Amino acid sequence: MTVTNIQFPIDLGAYKYLTLNPANATLTQEQRESLKANIQLSRDAIVFFTATGAARGVGGHTGGPYDTVPEVVILDALFRGTGEQFVPIFFDEAGHRVATQYLMAALHGDLPSEQLLQYRAANSHLPGHPELGLTPGVKFSSGRLGHMWPYVNGVAIANPGKVVFCLGSDGSQQEGNDAEAARLAVAQHLNVKLIIDDNDVTIAGHPSKYLPGFTVAKTLEGHGLKILAGDGEDLDDLYRRICEAVTTPGPIAVINKRPMCPGIAGLEGSTHGHDVISVELAIKYLESRQQTAAVEYIKNIQKPKQTYTFLGSSDKWDANRNVFGDAVVAVLGRISEAERKEKVRVIDSDLEGSCGLKKIHDAYPEIFISSGIMERANFSAAAGFGMEAGKQGIFATFSAFLEMCISEITMARLNYSNVLCHFSHAGIDDMADNTCHFGLNNMFADNGLDDGYETRLYFPSDVNQMKACVEAVFFDPGLRFIFSTRSKVPLILDKNGDNFFGGNYKFVPGKDEVIREGTQGYIISFGEALYRSLDAVERLQQEGLDVGLINKPTLNVIDEEMMAKIGNAPFALVVESFNRRTGLGSRFGSWLLERGFTPKYAHLGTHKEGCGGLWEQFPHQGIDSVSIINKVKDLVK
Repeated sequence: MTVTNIQFPIDLGAYKYLTLNPANATLTQEQRESLKANIQLSRDAIVFFTATGAARGVGGHTGGPYDTVPEVVILDALFRGTGEQFVPIFFDEAGHRVATQYLMAALHGDLPSEQLLQYRAANSHLPGHPELGLTPGVKFSSGRLGHMWPYVNGVAIANPGKVVFCLGSDGSQQEGNDAEAARLAVAQHLNVKLIIDDNDVTIAGHPSKYLPGFTVAKTLEGHGLKILAGDGEDLDDLYRRICEAVTTPGPIAVINKRPMCPGIAGLEGSTHGHDVISVELAIKYLESRQQTAAVEYIKNIQKPKQTYTFLGSSDKWDANRNVFGDAVVAVLGRISEAERKEKVRVIDSDLEGSCGLKKIHDAYPEIFISSGIMERANFSAAAGFGMEAGKQGIFATFSAFLEMCISEITMARLNYSNVLCHFSHAGIDDMADNTCHFGLNNMFADNGLDDGYETRLYFPSDVNQMKACVEAVFFDPGLRFIFSTRSKVPLILDKNGDNFFGGNYKFVPGKDEVIREGTQGYIISFGEALYRSLDAVERLQQEGLDVGLINKPTLNVIDEEMMAKIGNAPFALVVESFNRRTGLGSRFGSWLLERGFTPKYAHLGTHKEGCGGLWEQFPHQGIDSVSIINKVKDLVK
């Protein structure tokens, strides 16, 4: 773990290690002042060190951890005062609020405060979601949004007589498994206390607008929980409600109403507060707090850059995840408004800006449904719309969430639905959120039988191929999954330096493509691993090794002609960022053997916990250009 020698510029030593007893629900003046001081200190620190992530380009989240500071410092004081009553862990079902876990780890002496300066940086052990065993002082792995409460129920069962807290949010409470957790908690009278930040903000908007009728309080009350709602910024009332929850047996939800980022000029109440604070706003905030040293530190941060030059691809980079939306808009623009309304429906899951759907929303709002963080239900709604021949449901979310939708995908297949799915953030590139957000197991989408309704998996390698892919498969029947990365990718070039997928290129589903010919063996790749593999091939050819490269943009269809070409070569090396256990390489060797081909075979893929950061994830997994080159040299010995 990297530890900087630079001193943390905000004095965390000023934190007051207060003790509180829930039997006394009224704060003394001294306790109140200590809590206020701790709240302000913690909020200043969170704004500062999350802003270092913004300055370095690795992103992060400021609003969530900033919001929940009052309840966290109260819980900290309760754990210190009557620790025997509690499981003293700040379980949090909004894992992106990881800054809370890191700050508390530093305040408790488990993590050097200077380490916070490397928030989300590569190899800093401070990824965008907490990971147990990776970061000193972190006591649980949160996984993805809305997955923690069911787990906490089990912790409560394992610790009878103790109170277990779960920090929640109105966003995470939209996930369906929280409804299941609520029913179990009530039925078993579990001593779980939810502390929910209800700020009416998620990534893409305000739940009160896109989910009118939904309220956290009424939903949980309907499940049978006791509700204690109030103003999260009213310290005395917040403390009183937490004490009541602790001293009342059974599951209780303490719901705290507040605007997002209270007190931060330019962010309060805004959806922009969900993500990392901008450097500009952070500096203004810290200057208003007279945190001069913190301001100077942020101003002097140098954003790291990827300086490696990739051969075989252009110096123009673009984001496939955004171009997906452009491509869909282009297709929809060629049909009438009446036909669009009748035959197409787009259903978002609070990620329209991240998955390219905002382009469709802006162009054709009449076919767009803004929805909540309910991936399984939203996918099924898109599938239900596409049940009738000629109709298309369009659905998009992050690839990490594909695993959540497997049963719904099966149901869509059994009902002969037509769904065009865009799962962005596939693989690991630019993934500072780290392991729980890796889009690794995308091949799970093809989980039907050989004679089942058609499913196709596509992973275009640049924006030109993305456009061509959408054009080619938009009106196809069946389930179509198009994957893209979080990162931008360069344009793939042919041997003459022209765009490989430009000009008159047409995407042909099921066909593999020869990017470079070779006599000594072939690398097989796709997506964001293709340009790295191409760089390796170009450099190997410069060294006199005649290695070829095959692009496999349709992941789950065997191109028999190309299989024979690869099978008769001296070696075959699959390079991908998918899970080495479940990805293309895990089955490609079997495909070769089934056809009687026996080239030397190897497979590079993601196989270990991430390192944080951005492009650094690829060398960490051994799938960068240098690693590919070294593996090829082993195969041609």
